[in-house]
Amino acid sequence: MRATLLGAAITLVAGVVVATPAHAANPIVTSIYTADPAPLVVGGTMYVHAGRDEAASGQQNFQMREWRVLSSTDAATWTDHGARANVGTFRWAGADAWASEVEPGNGNYYWYTSVNGNGAGWMDIGVAVGDSPLGPFTDAKGGPLISDSTPNSSALNIDPTVFTDDDGQAYLYWGGYWAPRAAKLKPNMIELDGPIVTPQGLTNFWEAPFLFKRNGLYYMMYAANDTGGCVTSSSYACQRYATATSPMGPWTQRGVVLGQVSSTTNHAGVAQFNGQWYVVYHNAQAPGGGNFRRSVAVDLLYFNADGTMQRVVQTAAGPPPNPGGGANIAPAATVSTSYVSPWETTAAVNNGATPSSSADRSNLVYGNWPEQGTQWLEYTWPSARSINRSAVYWFDDDQGIDLPASCRLQYWTGTAYADLPGTCGTAANTFNTSSFTTVSTTRLRLSFTARTGLSTGVLEWQAFAA
Repeated sequence: MRATLLGAAITLVAGVVVATPAHAANPIVTSIYTADPAPLVVGGTMYVHAGRDEAASGQQNFQMREWRVLSSTDAATWTDHGARANVGTFRWAGADAWASEVEPGNGNYYWYTSVNGNGAGWMDIGVAVGDSPLGPFTDAKGGPLISDSTPNSSALNIDPTVFTDDDGQAYLYWGGYWAPRAAKLKPNMIELDGPIVTPQGLTNFWEAPFLFKRNGLYYMMYAANDTGGCVTSSSYACQRYATATSPMGPWTQRGVVLGQVSSTTNHAGVAQFNGQWYVVYHNAQAPGGGNFRRSVAVDLLYFNADGTMQRVVQTAAGPPPNPGGGANIAPAATVSTSYVSPWETTAAVNNGATPSSSADRSNLVYGNWPEQGTQWLEYTWPSARSINRSAVYWFDDDQGIDLPASCRLQYWTGTAYADLPGTCGTAANTFNTSSFTTVSTTRLRLSFTARTGLSTGVLEWQAFAA
């Protein structure tokens, strides 16, 4: 969150309906203004922890006193659970409930917050703790985790992001005014474990870091306000990102993932939910919105084959419903096929990619040119899996490979293949999802028949555990 920004808010939207599903569109909640979102996926639910903008009409500054929790089970329809923490949660604090993030640990959930302390210094980082993503949350320390008196703290101690690696080690990043900082956390999640360091390679860093991991690579998104491909005016911000092979860096800047939004600030987070990646951010698009009346939005995020991120397309419609139902177990399967073209690969179908269209060649591709008629792909697991859903994204290169004329799903009974009920879709530019009564099997087969004179291809094929 930037301390000094241009722009004004307009009309305050009064009142909020708590724990009521909101419409499936961007912004995801319009009954109040919300900002600085941080997503967290727990089981079949995506939570967004966000601050509330309460600036009065014409007010030229942030007015934020509480943090709220939003949730969704399909990433499209959202429920506002109300304020679950506020500046009163921290008896040592004064005003200003700025950006925050929740991270699980030790069977609890720790809410790291930017809050104005009463003592020396301006913004501090506090920690509250609860036993669920919804809380209730209480102060975990009785004082700040980070303050201006902390050795080598940032020029502005705001915008904490916490990431726990596979080995259980948690890392804290934060900072503003071009001063990113990082430190390890002790297993209790409320004390630093070693010195604060200045991370290297976060080019044009301004504020709002967000750390996550994908396929063994670490990603850091952050707000920048340079005019070198980021924004047209330094009063605004974009989201740049960097990658590293270690959670502490050094980082390599990769480019812009989220361009300028309609508010001057730009604060975002990333989560994978039901097999799809999402970016959660804020803008000024709610009725009466503005620079100090921002609103949380959600859109799809795509990765290229080399791990780089595609630039996010900001939409008013938001993402389509993604109800999920279980983990995608396709990456754990062995792939076989009736035929694959010598220049294509079966590794394409279960590498976890999310295509941007049926013509997307940025990732690996499976195709069976010049074979025609009926061909098949098959997943095999070393032991039986309970499966009740499948989703396939077809490849169409507008040359010899096209969408299939028809398809069907089959499972191995132990002695023979049996057809699964339901429709196996053949639409372009989407995951064609098939749901069916749970089966227990070691093999799942996708059988498809090509259109006359053409062959068939697949970009990704998902299989979901019941």
